[in-house]
Amino acid sequence: MSDWTNAVAAADLPPGQHTVVEVDGAVIVLCNLEGEYFAIEDICTHDGSEISSGCIIDGSIECPRHGARFDIRTGEVTAPPAYEPVDTFPVRVQDGVVQVRDDRWD
Repeated sequence: MSDWTNAVAAADLPPGQHTVVEVDGAVIVLCNLEGEYFAIEDICTHDGSEISSGCIIDGSIECPRHGARFDIRTGEVTAPPAYEPVDTFPVRVQDGVVQVRDDRWD
């Protein structure tokens, strides 16, 4: 089972913001949606580009290249041209620090 990785101080990621962190070799977009933290892989399943520089719109992050959108909570596609979901990761807050772990290989 993978370990929890300290990603960012909760105070440094206010609601509506996102940042990029690396966990066990995976590049992850860590988002604060209205005080809840979510983590998805920083890759568009449409063309393999990063999505972290995209905008957050109604709980989804939009790929800056072609406009595909992914639900930050579930990784599901909310707008094409992508059709495959993005991996999501468990998140928790421990002692004021947002932690993430990559459980895909557990």
